[in-house]
Amino acid sequence: MKDKFASRLKDLGTETAFAVSQDAAEFAAEGNKVYPFHLGDINIPTPANIMEAANKAMRDGKTGYNPSVGIPQLRNVLADLAGSERGVFYNRENVVIQPGGKPVIPKFIQSLMNLGDGVLYPNPGYPIYESQIEFHGGHALPYGFISSSDGFKIDRERVESLIGSNTRLFIYNNYQNPMGAESDMDEMEWVAELAQKHDLWVLSDEAYFEIQYSGKPKSIVSIPGMKERTVILYTFSKTYAMTGWRLGAAIGPEELMKVFARLSVNDESCTNHFIQYGGIEALTGSQSGAEVILNELRRRRDSLADILNQMEGISLFTPNSTFYLFPDVTDLYRHMEAQSYEDFRSKILRATGVSFCTREHFGTPLPNEDRKYIRFAYSGITVDDIEEGMAKLNEYQRSFNSVAAV
Repeated sequence: MKDKFASRLKDLGTETAFAVSQDAAEFAAEGNKVYPFHLGDINIPTPANIMEAANKAMRDGKTGYNPSVGIPQLRNVLADLAGSERGVFYNRENVVIQPGGKPVIPKFIQSLMNLGDGVLYPNPGYPIYESQIEFHGGHALPYGFISSSDGFKIDRERVESLIGSNTRLFIYNNYQNPMGAESDMDEMEWVAELAQKHDLWVLSDEAYFEIQYSGKPKSIVSIPGMKERTVILYTFSKTYAMTGWRLGAAIGPEELMKVFARLSVNDESCTNHFIQYGGIEALTGSQSGAEVILNELRRRRDSLADILNQMEGISLFTPNSTFYLFPDVTDLYRHMEAQSYEDFRSKILRATGVSFCTREHFGTPLPNEDRKYIRFAYSGITVDDIEEGMAKLNEYQRSFNSVAAV
């Protein structure tokens, strides 16, 4: 019998945090308590006004097909709001509604990348970038970050060394998963200058644009010359605790959005009808629910960061955005004599119940990396459980530090 499956499937990756979820679920099924820091889901309810708007839309019969680009009411509202927040003008022809933010990634690649084209993407970063580049026959070009006193900064030297004549796309995730990395204006302007110099299209993944604990977020489209070459990945998942609703959008140049619309017709016909009315309410209705979500996330961040910063063997920069912390655990890793990231993660889960992802879940470590990092997501765990889980982790790491001291 000939090969059963298409050969290209060997290049299709996965979202590796779900593998950690399975391991944690099996550990919990054995009667153990798990402290879930591994998955960036949100255990805070979607605001009630959004749920009621979607329910009303169902009762009003909004349960059939709708335009593949999305309903015009939502596209109008999102164009106005996204443009005003970013200091640019969009109209609804610049917006194609999607079943979540994730579909924007493959559609960006399918629309603009030819076989063998180079695509720059962040590593560590969201693993679906690399998966989709390789699955569609692109040349994956991972760029890294440099740790500094004020967070993680893009390794500019590496980026510039990777660019060749066939490099076509740059994936840019400001307010970044997994590190919470945030570009200052100098870095953002450097990315913009690089994109224009080398004629690169940019995917600006702005999933965490509104998850800011102070100050105002910035988008690369606000820099002259960038709106015309940038697609924004927009999602309702984080800001409004709508992860399971699967509602997002691509926002970009009108001609390119026509291509996205054609891909949407082929892929899913249309985005769920009635949830788009929930999206309208999310953007135009009371923002008190979103404020509750952000305030609770801030409370969790502060609690987790305070505890981690007091632990031996762990060092941490506390970011102003996202709902992730990315501590350096090199000393603890060495004291435990861990044989691998997986050994490190598994031992801590089984000794403490604390479940997290490691740096390896966000791309293969680059050659110049000599520090060890893990990611804590605090969006799906209460403050009480944060404190309880961290107390167990602290007790566990003390046992290794005391042995090392002897």
